Amino acid sequence: MANRLINEYSPYLQQHAQNPVDWYPWGEEAFQKAQKENKPIFLSIGYSSCHWCHVMERESFEDEATAEILNRHFVSIKVDREERPDIDKHFQEVYQLMNGRPGGWPTSIFLSQDLKPFYSATYIPDEPRYGMMSFSSLLEVIADKYQSEKKLLIEKADEILGFINSRKEKIQATRLDESIIIRFIDQAKQLFDHKDGGFNKAPKFPQTSLLKLLLDLHRITGDKEALQMATHSLNSMAKGGLRDLVDGGFCRYSTDDQWLVPHFEKMTYDNALLSELYLKAYHTTGEDFYKIVAFETLDFMLEKMSEDALFYSASDADTEGEEGKYFVYSFEKALRSFAKAGIPDKAHPALAKALHITREGNFEGKNIIRVDDPAYIDIPYYDEAIAALRKRREEKHLYPFIDKKVLVSWNAMMIKSLFQAGRLEARYLESAKQSLDALLASMYIHSQLFHSTLIGKEPRIHAFLEDYAYLADALIEAYRSTLDETYLISATKLANNAIERYYNNGQWKFSRGEFETRADIYDSSYPSAMAVMLNVLHSLSSLVDIVYKKFVFKTLELHSYDLMRQPISSPLMSATVVRYLKDDIIVKATEEKLVQNSARVDDIAYPFTYFKNDTNDGFMICNSSSCFGHEKEFDAVLKYLNQR
Repeated sequence: MANRLINEYSPYLQQHAQNPVDWYPWGEEAFQKAQKENKPIFLSIGYSSCHWCHVMERESFEDEATAEILNRHFVSIKVDREERPDIDKHFQEVYQLMNGRPGGWPTSIFLSQDLKPFYSATYIPDEPRYGMMSFSSLLEVIADKYQSEKKLLIEKADEILGFINSRKEKIQATRLDESIIIRFIDQAKQLFDHKDGGFNKAPKFPQTSLLKLLLDLHRITGDKEALQMATHSLNSMAKGGLRDLVDGGFCRYSTDDQWLVPHFEKMTYDNALLSELYLKAYHTTGEDFYKIVAFETLDFMLEKMSEDALFYSASDADTEGEEGKYFVYSFEKALRSFAKAGIPDKAHPALAKALHITREGNFEGKNIIRVDDPAYIDIPYYDEAIAALRKRREEKHLYPFIDKKVLVSWNAMMIKSLFQAGRLEARYLESAKQSLDALLASMYIHSQLFHSTLIGKEPRIHAFLEDYAYLADALIEAYRSTLDETYLISATKLANNAIERYYNNGQWKFSRGEFETRADIYDSSYPSAMAVMLNVLHSLSSLVDIVYKKFVFKTLELHSYDLMRQPISSPLMSATVVRYLKDDIIVKATEEKLVQNSARVDDIAYPFTYFKNDTNDGFMICNSSSCFGHEKEFDAVLKYLNQR
């Protein structure tokens, strides 16, 4: 029998609608039940493509005995973190305060009937292990303590909430200067993995904004090691594993140092940001390999992850209850696929070796396809082998579950990347315009921006700062690509709304309303919404009105101490600082060198380039991350500035 999640839009909540647990969505019905029955609340936060969320569901939420304990002693609430990032953000902060370390998913929070958190965990096993008691035993202990020691639990919860609610920003302003460039590069060098690329040890995430800034700083400083760190990381990530060589697209992160074994979920934001990053690497180095990876990633998203010009949020790590089953191959079946494709038998041993296919396997007895040098593949029958392996997937396995939820911020990231690719191939420009029009039509209704929905459904959840920031950023990118001023007007309107809703004297909120949460300067799974918004405002200060720059300065000033001390933790904010600091130099160069040539100042920015625009009599200046294909002109301006 279905529980109350059956009527929810979220595919993640729908996944739990048939659990024996009497799940409630977040809302008054659940809160009132807890009050009326004097029961604590068990809050479980996750998302549809989360591997450990599935594990906990199979072990505990589908178990009748565990469900009976939950139903008897608790009111159970399920939240999709992608649908409600405000709830997730609040309780991630609660978790970190309680445990002294960052959390993860699934997030398991126990609350009083008054919504006061008194215990928090992430994944909880069904049997005692990892130094933890079993989930069912924990439920029994908490249920007993809630009845016998409720007052003490509430006191502890009040301490946590008091700390969150009373905490003020510690302001230690310091001078922002160009030493941030050297400091950022030096910190990157200290953390860099010289063997496998990337930063720190496993689990390894792509850290796109860090790599992107390294490419930019290489251009401005000539630091060859900054370039080498970026390109070595990009090459290593593309070998296979994190990057799916068979279907295309990137997985979320690697569980090992070599980028070989991912959790196999594919997120829209990763693929959007990585395609943008590989395009930047192509324009920085001139190596076609990076363009090929970017186009392959965009094609994967357009083919597998879109509908009606909008993009789904994610595909799953698990297939048929098994992690990675869709993605991996046994030695025998891989070679059988080669034979069926007509690849000569004598070529099979060398082909298997080149693709890292062995009898022992490189992942739980099976094989993840991988190559040693993705930039220069010289493997006989490689294309035929990849096609054969792709065909085997399609014929023998179910495709991983796709969360068809549409998120404004993630769609906007994809659209921005498509516009950038559209400067190289017109087909991507058409896709970008179609997707942007579809997103605005479905999610920006009567001047009200929403956060998420399903295709064809009326959106319910209002937008957060990240939606305003990323959509405005995509609109400015659309303007740069088309010079259609309606895009610029919409970007300005969104930025004004964001300032009104979320800005206060240099501080930004991520959400307001039920949960008022602060915006972070740090890049997490994807770049800081605050940093994206500052870059939007910086662009608007050149394109529309210089007044927008005061919001940029005030915010950077407020966070200057943290940014100058450890810029590596906030790559996009650090890039914003560099962009801001370079303004005066660029303005002077514009006045002296370009305005005299009837220049049109499209976006005085850093890093920058200028070029002759076919649709405009004069020159444009714009952010080099969006003016792809004009790197020689960038270097000409840079040389001119260095000679001054």
